Amino acid sequence: MTSPKRAREGIESDSQARTTETPTANKTISVLKSSPKRDASFVSPMECLAVPRVPDGSEWIYEVKLDGFRAIGMKLANRTLALYSRRGKLLNRKFPDITEALNFLPNSTVIDGEVVALDDAGRPDFGLLTRSRTSAPRIRFYVFDLLCLEERDVMGMPLLERRNLLESLPMNPPIKLLEYFQTSASEILQLVRQHGLEGVVAKRIDSPYEPGRRSGAWVKHRIAQEQNFLIGGYMPGTQGVDSLIVGEYHGKELMYVSRVRAGLVPASRRKLFHKLQPFIIKTCPFVNLPEVGRPRWGESLTAEKMKQCVWVKPKLTARIEFLERTEGGRLRHSRFVRLND
Repeated sequence: MTSPKRAREGIESDSQARTTETPTANKTISVLKSSPKRDASFVSPMECLAVPRVPDGSEWIYEVKLDGFRAIGMKLANRTLALYSRRGKLLNRKFPDITEALNFLPNSTVIDGEVVALDDAGRPDFGLLTRSRTSAPRIRFYVFDLLCLEERDVMGMPLLERRNLLESLPMNPPIKLLEYFQTSASEILQLVRQHGLEGVVAKRIDSPYEPGRRSGAWVKHRIAQEQNFLIGGYMPGTQGVDSLIVGEYHGKELMYVSRVRAGLVPASRRKLFHKLQPFIIKTCPFVNLPEVGRPRWGESLTAEKMKQCVWVKPKLTARIEFLERTEGGRLRHSRFVRLND
């Protein structure tokens, strides 16, 4: 199996990663002509079902799971360009370079993909993406599916036929075609772990595109990530520290990302308590607190809840393991690993 290059863009490869042939262009074009007509418009993205293990077999293809914003791009019949979030929010102003680059699309065409920012090793970095104004040269739109082509609805086509059509479109940076792999589950997992990527997406080669559905024809398997975060406060407990309040800088602003309790044991709770005492301050260092309402993942730090917090200067960092980030940048299923020296 061909491995993506690590030096510059670790989720891209120069050579073809597939080991079996896609349907011929003539057959696909013939099917396209018989497809129903459809005006280019927003389509709710097809969802992936989370699974504990990656399915194996020749009926599956594999993609690298990207840590970014899911997006639907399109060029309307009147040549208007539009980029939408998974919930239908217009992203043209947020990602103007990507929106402008959609001009390569034929009129009345809709594509599906993920907006990501790449770090120096070519890995998707969600933190960089949230600072998109300062990291625009690092941003890419990785396209992996085609929903409508020149007023033809292709969502009913098998996945590999849609991919065959997608690959015929002349994409230009910052828009890139996301490679897929036809190999074993063990090999794709090995590749993802080797490059420190988020996980694997497996898709049935004969699957139609099912807008807004999580049918199991597409599945995702995440590999836990680790990252260093600054400690900006803690919730006190009987052992000293009940939970850590951590974040990261976006420019000069410290942004809250998680309250971490899992992974803390009596010894680490006491150690953290003593280490943090010299840095206690009176005011909250996070610019995005308090939270309003209850976020989808975890308990919110409301103004009332913050009265229980002890704030500290963000001088110490902790290694935190987490499963993924939300679109708002919060960590899901975070776990304390260690306090860094």
